[in-house]
Parts: sequence; C-alpha cells; structure tokens
Amino acid sequence: MTKTMKIYQVGGVVRDELLGHPNKDRDWVIVGTTPQTFLKLGYTQVGKDFPVFLHPDTHEEYALARTERKIDKGYTGFTVYAAPDVSLEEDLQRRDLTINAMAKDAQGQLIDPFNGQADLKAGILRHVSPAFIEDPVRILRIARFAARFNFNVADETQQLMQTMVKNGEVDALVAERVWQEMVRALTEPYPQRFFEVLRNCGALAVMFPEINDLFGVPQPEKYHPEIDTGIHTLMCLQQARGLTNDSQIMFAVLMHDLGKAKTDKAILPSHYGHEERGVKLVKQLCHRYRVPTQHRELAILMTRYHTHCHQAYQLKAKTIVKLFQSLDAFRRPQRFEQFLLACQADAQGRTDFENDAYPQADLLRQALAQVNQVDVKTIIAAGFTGAKIGEQLHKRRLNILQSFLDKAHHQKVNNHVS
Repeated sequence: MTKTMKIYQVGGVVRDELLGHPNKDRDWVIVGTTPQTFLKLGYTQVGKDFPVFLHPDTHEEYALARTERKIDKGYTGFTVYAAPDVSLEEDLQRRDLTINAMAKDAQGQLIDPFNGQADLKAGILRHVSPAFIEDPVRILRIARFAARFNFNVADETQQLMQTMVKNGEVDALVAERVWQEMVRALTEPYPQRFFEVLRNCGALAVMFPEINDLFGVPQPEKYHPEIDTGIHTLMCLQQARGLTNDSQIMFAVLMHDLGKAKTDKAILPSHYGHEERGVKLVKQLCHRYRVPTQHRELAILMTRYHTHCHQAYQLKAKTIVKLFQSLDAFRRPQRFEQFLLACQADAQGRTDFENDAYPQADLLRQALAQVNQVDVKTIIAAGFTGAKIGEQLHKRRLNILQSFLDKAHHQKVNNHVS
C-alpha cells in the first residue's frame, strides 16, 4: 500500500455498531490510490468499470473513493469517477442517507460530515444531498430501512420522494430490484412500514396499485369499521411477523385480500367473488414482478381458501377433505402449516383481536393427522384394485374425519357450556 493511501470503514457496519446491532458485512473505502495498486496486490476487481475490489483472503469489499453523476433516467443512468483526488467526504456525499454516510478511520475515530449519528439517535431517515433524487432505488431502500428500524422519514426527504414519483423516476425500476427490496422488507421487524412509506410518497400506487386500492375499502361491521382493508392488511402483516420470518407466509398475508379492492370491472367482472378476483390480481402482480413460484403458489392458496380455514368448525367432513386436496396437504404438510400461520395472522390482524386464540388452525392440524392414519397399503391388502383404491381411500378418510369432527364439536359445546 502507498503512503498517501488511507483506509476507512464505511456504511452499514458503522451505523449498526453505533446502534449496537451485529453486522458481519464490512465495507471499506480507500482514498488516494489507483486500481493498479489493488490488482498488483492480488485483489479481484468486481465488474469491468466499477472500482470495487475483493480482498484476496477475507473477500471483503474495498472500493476506491468515487463520485457519481447522473446522465440518464433510472438507477443505471450514472457515470462514475474514481481517482486518487476524490476525498472521503465526496465519497460519503454520494450515499443515500445520513445514517449510511459515516466512516471510521484506522484509529476508530468516527467521521460524520452529514450528522448521521444525530439522525440515528433521533430515528430519522434523511437524504444526504439533492443527488438522492437521481436514483429511484433509494425510495425502496428508505422504505426498507423504515421497516428495519421503524424510523420516520424527514420532511424534506419525503418531499424529494414525492417529486421523484411525480417525475416518473420509479417507472424505470426493473422488476427484479423491486421484488428484491420488497421481499427483504417482509422479513424486517416492521414490514408494514415499508408499505406505509411507499404509500405516503405516492410510490405504492405506481408500483403496487393492487395493494394501494385496498385503502378506503371498508371492513365488515363486526370488526372495527374505521379500520379499512388496507390498514387491516398491514396489521395482518405485522401480526404475521410476530409469528414467523418466512417471507412466503408474509407475502401470502400481504396478498390475501386483494379481491376486496375496487377494481376495473372490464378486467375483473363483478360476478367474480372476492377470492377469484383476488387470485387474478395476485397472478397479475406476481407476473409483473416475476415472483418466485413458491411465494406465488402459497399466496394464491391463501387468497382462495383463507375463509375456509376461518370457518373450519362449520365445514363438513367432505369439504375439509377437499380443502386438504386443494392445498396438497397430504404431500406438502410444510406448506399446509404455512397456510395455517398465514390464516392465523389474518384472523388476528385487527384491533382487539391480536391476542385471540385461533383454534381453527389446531382443528385442521388434528383433522389432517386423523385422515393421514388411513393407509393405502391396507386398502390394497383388502383386495381393492384400480379406481376402487381411490374410492375406498376417500370413503375411509371421510369416516375417520367425521368421527373426529363429532368429538371435536361435542367437546367445543361442553367447553362453551362450562
């Protein structure tokens, strides 16, 4: 290394250390050197024209201090300048938020030219410079940081984000990046904040109109009528996060009520029920953002069958068996469990319902266990062949399930009386 070169630890690791949060990903910025120095030392350059290098042993990222200039729309429309004369402050100034624009030198001294530490203590997400407006990904990132830390967006940053939406910057976002940021936000501690931030700046209506259309749609009178379907959805999302960090479950909960939105009847005729309207909208959103198959499948099942789960005690044996078949519960018990957790989050995602028991899930778990006692080998050993095997399997499942349901209903009545 040259004598004029200085190394600084930057970004998230500095922020998280101040918060007392663990962070294994360490990033470094180097001031006062050239790419040739790194290449001679055995570092590997990441990308053809991007001045980031991987350490030969630790594989940590070392980046030359650089500046960026906007030359076109979208988050790829930048030209990068990296040279020995770029200062640390100039490098930090190109970053998105003040809490991410801090550095530490070799002696552990904090370098904080944009007052990121003060914003960290106050719980504020604030842009570093007007250049924030040049990169639409920053809207998604700021929403994700809100989901992680439950911080508030600074007023001036909020105004910039609204301007970006009005200028059509978010239209340039590619599907993969939107999905990447959203699915990460779903597993943060406060996932509902991601969508609140997007809605407040107008980006939700552009990126996720299916979700945005839920706001203003009333809930049934038996619940709190002041809580509309959009707010209910976000409450369900937060409730789900208390049950799991499984992004498939979180996404299914987010999607489950899309059919209740006021939608274009030319696209979704009014004779479609909420569930089938919802399935069409789920498929539409999943296609647009190239959502992975497992996320899409669980979301569709949740949208179509969550009311069945809520009404489990009212279902007949043949309906429950049909539900198990539709959910592929016999072959995929893990996904069935995901479905039950998603339904529980929906039931508890309302004011005063958060801590209510959800016995419907246990009933269906026990019902599946009962039905699974029917052994196909026993049926074959009894002499049944061909289509008769399936008929006998179905009949025996119904019989054992009916016996179980009779006992379950009797016990429920007794518990209610006592």
